[in-house]
Amino acid sequence: MDTKLRDLFDCHLEEVLSELPQSVHALLEKVPLHVEDYPSQQVIKELGLTADSNLCGVYSGVPLDQRTIEDRPSLPDVVTIYREGIIRLAAGSTEGLSSDELRRQIRITLLHELGHHHGFSESDLENMGYG
Repeated sequence: MDTKLRDLFDCHLEEVLSELPQSVHALLEKVPLHVEDYPSQQVIKELGLTADSNLCGVYSGVPLDQRTIEDRPSLPDVVTIYREGIIRLAAGSTEGLSSDELRRQIRITLLHELGHHHGFSESDLENMGYG
């Protein structure tokens, strides 16, 4: 990904984050947000995807509704979003890449992955408008 496009994405990500409520910021203190250009080959393989998939994000960890008092997660909770997948999705839904659509897709992806942290399924998130 070229530097100009990465900087554009990151600028819009900062805008989206600044508009989110304090409760989401508090959650991001516990579930860190990682931003990468695209998923690694290992992530693609683990998720059973093809190399050309448009993966926008992934939640890693044990969802809150699946934890027990005895659980000690071996890995920390993390939300990772992928610039290339989000940009492709945003550009594909309009005639070119608009700032509004890019911010919308960033917000949807971020909230979608945080929803998985809370135990929401893909269909749950789809029904809430975060599919």
